[in-house]
Amino acid sequence: MQRRRSGHSGRLSVVIPAADVADLEATLVSVLENRPHDCDIVVALGVPYDDPWNIGEEVTFVEPSRGTGLVGCITAGAAAATGDVIHVLAAGWLATEGWTDAALSHFTRPEVAAVVPLGVSQGDRTQPVSAGIRRTPGGRSVPVVPRVVDGTFALRRPPAAPALEAGFWRGDFLRDVGFSAACGDALAAADMVAALASSSSEVVYEPSSRIVAGPIPRGESAFLSGVHAERLFWRSLSSVPLVPAVVGHAAEVLRHAAATAPLGTVGMLAGRLVGLFGIGSAIGRMRQLAALRRDATTRHDDAVTYRVDEAHAAVVRPHLAPPSRELRRSA
Repeated sequence: MQRRRSGHSGRLSVVIPAADVADLEATLVSVLENRPHDCDIVVALGVPYDDPWNIGEEVTFVEPSRGTGLVGCITAGAAAATGDVIHVLAAGWLATEGWTDAALSHFTRPEVAAVVPLGVSQGDRTQPVSAGIRRTPGGRSVPVVPRVVDGTFALRRPPAAPALEAGFWRGDFLRDVGFSAACGDALAAADMVAALASSSSEVVYEPSSRIVAGPIPRGESAFLSGVHAERLFWRSLSSVPLVPAVVGHAAEVLRHAAATAPLGTVGMLAGRLVGLFGIGSAIGRMRQLAALRRDATTRHDDAVTYRVDEAHAAVVRPHLAPPSRELRRSA
């Protein structure tokens, strides 16, 4: 899997996935009001939309199959986007003035595959609520929330990937690798962590790129949360050390059981069992991660240069003159 790694950020595409239209117009207005130069906007609709404001000339609408979730909408939007950098901003999340400037500057470095913006509260825009996610070795997605320290938004631990709803992505990476629906919308970003790590890509947190966080998505049933969590673990296993992952996974199953107790524990465990029986489906993912590692190794080898200094002058053996006649006489 060879991917272009240009250091030029180029054109920006803003992809707005909308699994429903309840908050779509607020997001569209915020993007259009703060639209950067040389930017195209793609709205991927999982539900019907009549475009009451007639903005079809300013926005490209794409329609994946009806009922498509957030992952499917992002995939369709990314395929229609033309930008070298793709910014995903889900319906319900709001853009702010100049929110793309600092984020785009990071893509001049070819090793950067994703930039995590800072999500702030709608009620208090000085209150941080989101800075991407990280994945534990046991297979759990953990949101990263900054702390306010001396007026700055500091992190205890850096994010491993942007949240599914809001992030900047190098266009070729997002199109080639893409989000998978195998782990559901709730764990799709955590599933992407393995691809980022396997490709030796860098993820940058940029607090100057500020967006207003949207509503909290609806939770899954206990059964589906079990299925998706189990799939996440097995799909990511080849990208993490084996022993810590297995130990962490056992602890995570116990934690998950306690979190869904008492009514949801049986359903969650049943979902885990279904996810375990489908372990064969993770083989394709393992091959994909292996291809990303080979690609990363090739890029690293191509980047290595060998310095050959100018050859030193050859060392000439001293010429020993024969003993003079005077020395022979004295001897």
